[in-house]
Amino acid sequence: MSSTQARSETAIAAPSARKVDMKLEVVVIPVSDVDRAQKFYASLGWRLDADFAGGDDFRVIQFTPPGSGSSVIFGKSVTAAAPGSAQGLYLIVSDMEAARDELLRRGVAISEVFHDGGGRYDGTDEPYLFGRLRVSGPDPEHRSYRSYASFSDPDGNGWLLQEVTARLPGRVDADDTTFTSPTELAAALRRAAAAHGEHEKRTGGQYDVNWPDWYADYIVAEQAGKQLPL
Repeated sequence: MSSTQARSETAIAAPSARKVDMKLEVVVIPVSDVDRAQKFYASLGWRLDADFAGGDDFRVIQFTPPGSGSSVIFGKSVTAAAPGSAQGLYLIVSDMEAARDELLRRGVAISEVFHDGGGRYDGTDEPYLFGRLRVSGPDPEHRSYRSYASFSDPDGNGWLLQEVTARLPGRVDADDTTFTSPTELAAALRRAAAAHGEHEKRTGGQYDVNWPDWYADYIVAEQAGKQLPL
C-alpha cells in the first residue's frame, strides 16, 4: 500500500476528526474594462472593499454583495481567463421578488423570474443548476432552490439569483441559526407568520400566547432543513 493510499484511507476512516475551517471568500471574475466593471458592481449596491494598483500592469478591485461572506475580485493581471467567461455565479436571496425589484430600481437589466423546465439539459437556454430549459414564472410550488432570475455584467459574466427559503437537511449547522441582514430576518419572520396563521386555524382559531416560541422553533427548523412545526 502506498503512503498516499494510507493517508486517503485514514482520512476516510476518521470522519469525526476535527476539521480545519476552509471558508470560500473570493471568486475571481475576468473583465476587459476595469473602470467599467467597477461602475457596474458599484451600481448594484455592493460594498467596495479594495482598489489596489501596482504601476500600469496590475490592479485589483474587490466587491462584496450585501450579506455575503464571499467577495469577488477583478482587475488587471489577476486572471488569464477570457472576459465574460465566468458563468453560473449564484447569488442566494430569501425573497426573489424583493431582490429583483431592487436590481431593477438600480437600472440592472435582469430577466423575468423563471423555474425548472423538468430537468432538461438539452434545451437552448443558458445552463443553470436544474437544466437548460427555463419556464417563465416562479416555481409553481414555491419550493426552495427552484426559482431564479439572471443578469450579466458588461462583459457578459453571468449571474443567477436563486431563491432559498429553507435549506436541505445537513446544509446548515443545526446548532447555529444566523441571518446576514435585517431583510433576510424579516423574510423569515413573514414566512413564520404565514405558517403560524395556518397553525392557529388548525387549533380552533384561538390566540396563541406562545407564538414567540412557535416562531422561534419554525425559523430554526426551516434554516436547518428539519421538520417544520404544525
